[in-house]
Amino acid sequence: MIFDVAAIIEELSRYLTLEPGDIIATGTPAGVGFARTPPEFLKPGDTVETEITEIGTMRNRVVDTSDRAKA
Repeated sequence: MIFDVAAIIEELSRYLTLEPGDIIATGTPAGVGFARTPPEFLKPGDTVETEITEIGTMRNRVVDTSDRAKA
């Protein structure tokens, strides 16, 4: 990591109110998209899953919001 946890919390606290239970996602998992051959990026319809052992799994579906901006 480029910045340690304390530095990340300090910077975020300047702009956000951090509360108990907040999660700060840092780093990049193995197989980052732009470094693949060919590059691979998230697209509408993909699902991103984040899991914390003994807490649970969070799932987010990638959607295309470009049409909403035009409306």
